[in-house]
Amino acid sequence: MTHVLDDPVWAALAGAHHHLGRFAGDAARYPSDVAPFAALRPGAGGHALDDLATITEPGAVVATVGADVRPSDEWEPLDVFAGVQLVDTALTTAPDPEAVRLGPADVDEMLDLVDRTEPGPFRRRTIELGTYLGIRREGRLVAMGGERFHPPGWTEISAVCTDPAYRGQGLATRIVRAVADGIKARGETPFLHASADNTTALRLYKAIGFSLRREVAITVLERRA
Repeated sequence: MTHVLDDPVWAALAGAHHHLGRFAGDAARYPSDVAPFAALRPGAGGHALDDLATITEPGAVVATVGADVRPSDEWEPLDVFAGVQLVDTALTTAPDPEAVRLGPADVDEMLDLVDRTEPGPFRRRTIELGTYLGIRREGRLVAMGGERFHPPGWTEISAVCTDPAYRGQGLATRIVRAVADGIKARGETPFLHASADNTTALRLYKAIGFSLRREVAITVLERRA
C-alpha cells in the first residue's frame, strides 16, 4: 500500500495546491516561478512523461521527488540527487517572539538570503505555497523557513536557512519549531526533505525530533527543444 508521502508533489498538486498547478493527463507541475517540481500520477505508465512534456516549455528544467522516471525522447536527464525524507516523531513546537510572517514585500530579501545560503529551490512565487517566517537583526533578514508541499494531513518545512554571520545561535531550530507550531495547530504533521549528504542539517533535525522515513531520489530533467 502506498503512503501519501511516497509522492508528496503529486499529493500536494492534486489537493491543497491544485489552484497553483498545471495539469495534463497523468502529469502535473508547478509554474516555474513557483517551484521547479513536477509529478507523475502514481502507477502511471511511461506516457506520463509525454504528458508532462505538453505542459513544459522547451529548455525548462523540472525535478521529481521519488517518482519512477524512465528515459524519454522528450527529456534530457541532468542529474539524480540522493535525498532523505524525515517526519516529526518527537518535535517540540512553539511560536517564536522574534519570528515575523514574511509576505510579498519581503521576497527580494528572501531571494537574497537563499542565494547566499543555498537551502534548496526557492523562486519569486514560492511564498504562495504556505506560511514563511523570518527573523531580523537590525532590520536585516538573517533567518527564515516556511511551508512547501501540502499532502493531505501533512505539511513540509522547507527553505530553512541562516545568514552565515548568524549561525550557531539556534535561529534555524527556532524557525523550524515556530513553523511546525503553525502546522500542528491545523492538526497536520510536519515533515521535510534534506540532501542525504547534508550531515549538519540531518544531525539538527534528528536531534530536535525528526526521524528518517525513507530515502528518496530527486531526479532533474530538462525538456528537450
